[in-house]
Amino acid sequence: MTNSLWGNIFKTGKKEEDEICDILKKIPVFEDLSRKELLHLERILHQREYSSEEVIFRQGDPGLGMYIIEDGTAAIVTEPAQKVLAELRGGEFFGELALLDDSPRTATAVAKAPSRLLCFFQPDLLDLIQRNPRMGVKILFRLARTIGERLKRSNEHMHALHDSRITTDEKA
Repeated sequence: MTNSLWGNIFKTGKKEEDEICDILKKIPVFEDLSRKELLHLERILHQREYSSEEVIFRQGDPGLGMYIIEDGTAAIVTEPAQKVLAELRGGEFFGELALLDDSPRTATAVAKAPSRLLCFFQPDLLDLIQRNPRMGVKILFRLARTIGERLKRSNEHMHALHDSRITTDEKA
């Protein structure tokens, strides 16, 4: 005879563990990690909850790490104009550059609804690299690739804006 009370306790933890691993696997920075490595990573992530309109970090704050939206919505906003650069939902991430560089944040992040975020901070990454260099290199390589892809898209966007400005100036 099985004790259903104990079975339920273990199943609940396993379900949440599976959900977090599924979220992590979809994040480009972690997509090369094995299931075992994802479980290890999950243990060092910090889970934080934010209420609607609560600031996650402010433009100008030192970058401490990246944030993964487990549940909820966050907006990335420029100060002081309050221009929304992006609105992100569950399974999306932001602030990953802070894993490599603690320079000031270039925008403010605000929870737009009650939100639960997973946080991966630079000291945790550095500790992981010392303890498990192979896993650390996988993360760093994918992090570099992700940042490179975002930089390419940003450059393409800048060129498109520049080209449209030249076309507008020629018509005037």
